Amino acid sequence: MELTAFIIKAIIILVIFGLTLLIAMYSTYGERKVAGFIQDRLGPDRAGPWGLLQPLADAGKMFFKEDFIPAQANKWLFIAGPCLAMLTALMASAVIPFGSTLRYDGIEVAVQGVEANIGILYIFGVVSLGVYGIMVGGWASNNKFSLLGAIRAASQNISYEVAMGLSIVAILMMSESLSVGSIVAQQHGGNWNIWYQPLGFIIFLTCAFAECNRTPFDLPECETELVGGYHTEYSSMKLGFYLFAEYINMFISSAVVSALYFGGYNYPGMDWVYTQLTAAFGDIAGHNVATLLGTAVFFGKALFGVFFFMWVRWTLPRFRYDQLMNLGWKGLIPLAILNILITGIGVLFIQPSLTAFLK
Repeated sequence: MELTAFIIKAIIILVIFGLTLLIAMYSTYGERKVAGFIQDRLGPDRAGPWGLLQPLADAGKMFFKEDFIPAQANKWLFIAGPCLAMLTALMASAVIPFGSTLRYDGIEVAVQGVEANIGILYIFGVVSLGVYGIMVGGWASNNKFSLLGAIRAASQNISYEVAMGLSIVAILMMSESLSVGSIVAQQHGGNWNIWYQPLGFIIFLTCAFAECNRTPFDLPECETELVGGYHTEYSSMKLGFYLFAEYINMFISSAVVSALYFGGYNYPGMDWVYTQLTAAFGDIAGHNVATLLGTAVFFGKALFGVFFFMWVRWTLPRFRYDQLMNLGWKGLIPLAILNILITGIGVLFIQPSLTAFLK
């Protein structure tokens, strides 16, 4: 029984890992197609039908390009930088609940890598470690533009992590749990956190753009000032790792937003669909089909978030660096503290009164 549960859990982890890589790979294709649509052009259309093989062509190009390491660079740290960026990007998905549970032969397994009761702290800790990959790579390159880009990335990430953490505190006050699975489960029946935390959502989403180094907060990669930013000296698959890690971070950020604010795998009419499926296929098969449908809904929400990242990139201009830092320290952090105060008042006074009234 335990072996069967372990095998099912291992399969779920491998599938989530594979889907994360696949989504990140085809996000590069989606980025070009979205940019082409917004700019009234086609985007990739030569490699395969509708250009669908373009990500494979890009991967082949990255693998077979010359791997160049500058003569004065710190070789081992130069190699470790992109590896760290890729590792931390992939680790964050471990505690995200992509679906409810799957049943097989009396076993019930959550569609989640690891169910940790401190899942939010785990995500926040892993995301905070991501800056080391950028900082190590920028410093090891022995290039002043790379180092400037790495310093920008570090100061930017540290600044926006404060506001991001404070925006999450409001969610934790409402849910009284650090488990991502518990937070998602509490949003059942359309009781999504976005209705109660609109300001916290805006703060978290803005900070996610800064954490992912995406336009309009892509100052660490500002071509007009820093050539290519922290990865100026990188080529071949090392550069590919940095670029790939950015798209993985986009997907993970969208998945976390979906889990915290948009109900995760919950959707309107979920109970009715579950009843119909169990009536049609039986209890176990119906439950599993309903879970897979919820997982598809979760991925749909996350993919819309990825599209939103791309939409913003090709719509808004880049900030100046002083504007970026002012927004983080003087704008978002005070707003996040205000949101905590409002949430505290609601939890202490309004929620008990409303509950008593409804009873």
